[in-house]
Amino acid sequence: MSLSPACTACPEVEIAGDEVRIGEVGHLAGLKKDEWKLLVDLIQSAPAGPPPDSPFSCFRR
Repeated sequence: MSLSPACTACPEVEIAGDEVRIGEVGHLAGLKKDEWKLLVDLIQSAPAGPPPDSPFSCFRR
C-alpha cells in the first residue's frame, strides 16, 4: 500500500502480521506496530510537521 495514493514520493508500506515494513528493496525498515504508531505521532506532532519534500509529507496536517 502507499501512504498516499496521490503522492508519488511516498515509500511503500506493507503490514505483515505484527510488523510494518516501510521503504523499497535495498532500503527497508521493519517496525513493530507500536514503533510505527510512535513514528507517525512524532512526525505529526513536529511544530511545522514534516518538510514538504520529505517522504513523510503525506503526514502533513
